[in-house]
Amino acid sequence: MLAWMNWTPSVAIFFAVIATILAIMTVYEIVSPCVERKGFLPISTTRGDRLFIGLLSAAYIHLTFLAVSDITLWIALAVSVIWLLVLLRWG
Repeated sequence: MLAWMNWTPSVAIFFAVIATILAIMTVYEIVSPCVERKGFLPISTTRGDRLFIGLLSAAYIHLTFLAVSDITLWIALAVSVIWLLVLLRWG
């Protein structure tokens, strides 16, 4: 049924991690509802907003690495994870 998609192990792990993050954030929001707060971002955000901004930023970080360098994407992944953690904590 999904034979038209290129389900390599990397792609499957990627989608599984995103689904897991969303599930954890959903449970966390139910257990401990958050309020909007203002960090270093120029807007007031909730945890979900910061997660969305972080995931979108990670896509841009990876695309930038692909466009301007031949460096392995593992470095882009490390940069993305660090950025996401900083954004979730202080954004």
